[in-house]
Amino acid sequence: MTGSPRPAAGPPAAGAAGAWEQLLAGRVDPSAGPELAERYGPLVAHRGPLVIAQLGQSLDGFIASRTGHAEYVTGPEDREHLHRLRALVDAVVVGVGTVAADDCRLTVRAVPGRHPTRVVLDPSARAPAGSAVLTDGVAPTVWVVGSGAAVPAELAPHVVVLRVPAAPRRLDPQDVLAALAARGLDRVLVEGGGRTVSGFLEAGTLHRLYLTTAPMLIGDGVPGIRFRGADHLSGALRAPVRRFQLGDDLCTELTFRA
Repeated sequence: MTGSPRPAAGPPAAGAAGAWEQLLAGRVDPSAGPELAERYGPLVAHRGPLVIAQLGQSLDGFIASRTGHAEYVTGPEDREHLHRLRALVDAVVVGVGTVAADDCRLTVRAVPGRHPTRVVLDPSARAPAGSAVLTDGVAPTVWVVGSGAAVPAELAPHVVVLRVPAAPRRLDPQDVLAALAARGLDRVLVEGGGRTVSGFLEAGTLHRLYLTTAPMLIGDGVPGIRFRGADHLSGALRAPVRRFQLGDDLCTELTFRA
């Protein structure tokens, strides 16, 4: 965080590792590693359902080039931050477009931690059959499809099909969160892509949004946050913010609901 205190004297790596272990155990110990405790402590201390989102984009608001190439918009420090968020939630949610474009694994690899349940929002069940989330078995996958969508008769043992009523090509964020909560998944990270994150934001479901901007201009491409805004700037969406420097990138944390 810009202006945040430095860790206490001692080996920094050991202090950060100790602080992270405490956070994973559900405890916030600023003395072990104040930077991590300050950044992620509010998530650990939060009681009740929690819905957060994360998105990395260029300064001009794109998450990928016009061809869909997105490796990598933000740097390794932001990817580590993303993996920490994954480790602190029950489920990570992506739209089927992200699965098709990136073949993402959605696991925790950059830091110690437990893999979350992977949730794919796919109203028409068009996810590629060979995608990692449907085949690798590293973590449970919940494939959220529309009520009438046709799915393969045989799926890998780690994949569960969850049917939710859907308008054409769209699942309602409130319905999705209710269905996940019924399965005990009430700490949720909405990770991508831009359309999915924007949908959860516009529906008023987010407690926090982490929006990381990289010092680059893409010019044209896949947009990040987009929603129906107000005609007058007095109606623009505003929220309390904190900012963290992540290498060359700047992460802005917006808190929408206490």
